[in-house]
Amino acid sequence: MKKDELKNMLYQMILCRRFEEKAGEMYTTGKFKGFCHLYIGEEAVAVGAMSALREDDYVLASYREHAHCLVKGSDPGAVMAELFGKKTGVSKGKGGSMHLFDSERNFLGGHAIVGGHIPIATGVGFALKYEGKDQVVVCFFGEGSVHQGTFHESLNLASLWKLPVVFCIENNRYGMGTSLERASSMYELFEKARSYNMPRAHIDGMNVLKVRKIFDEAVQRAREEKTPCLIEALTYRFKGHSMADPAHYRTKEELEKQQKRDPILVFQKTLLKDNVISKKDIENFEKEIEEKVNKAVEFADKSEEPELEALYEDLYV
Repeated sequence: MKKDELKNMLYQMILCRRFEEKAGEMYTTGKFKGFCHLYIGEEAVAVGAMSALREDDYVLASYREHAHCLVKGSDPGAVMAELFGKKTGVSKGKGGSMHLFDSERNFLGGHAIVGGHIPIATGVGFALKYEGKDQVVVCFFGEGSVHQGTFHESLNLASLWKLPVVFCIENNRYGMGTSLERASSMYELFEKARSYNMPRAHIDGMNVLKVRKIFDEAVQRAREEKTPCLIEALTYRFKGHSMADPAHYRTKEELEKQQKRDPILVFQKTLLKDNVISKKDIENFEKEIEEKVNKAVEFADKSEEPELEALYEDLYV
């Protein structure tokens, strides 16, 4: 990979982290309400995976999707405005934290129903194949979605019809407050792809370069051969399930152990060691990103709320 590409991956990871930290701060101060699920600790998965995509490829995610939307290219101000419920938001202030949507960048949500977007991603893959296009769909979801019927139905059809969909399990070990060991009869979830005769992979989701390598292969296979794939990325969220979750179900020692594997710090050390980046570059990144995130908050704060009449716009009936 070229140096500029590696630097950009680090920049995006830091942007995701600082945006999420600011979002948490804004939630705490009452700037927006409802549910807010932070992605802090998992940045290597979204950045590593999506760095293997083209701009015209499609991405769908679950409700922990702020970072995915940013990495796909959405403006931080428009994303923050959506959290604030303002009409300048990516979903016109109607979706909020869990329903980010940016069709111009082929980011198709933000879905709050667990596993509910997996069939949609499969449908997008079907449409691309039907129309003879060479784009790829990447669908991100948590390990809790694997136990939904929609997961199995979708993988079966994707394999049967040879659709260009890469399914990614972001396994952060906890479905809300329930550990994987208490919820699943098997722990290597990627092996479920065997049932559907589908290629599969298991990766360290805290290492952005390992994520990138596996997704390079999966995306190329989906694009050229229309072969779907199931990838399980083992990651870890440093915050609770949502802002309302104190995460008492895990120990302080467990969290501290995982924080030593912080994907941003690990990647920074690698790039510094290989002379790809300097400490001054990192300082400049931090300064630029801080300014960008602060401007996003200022934009969201000054933006107007949707008019009452907007309730009747963008409806099916």
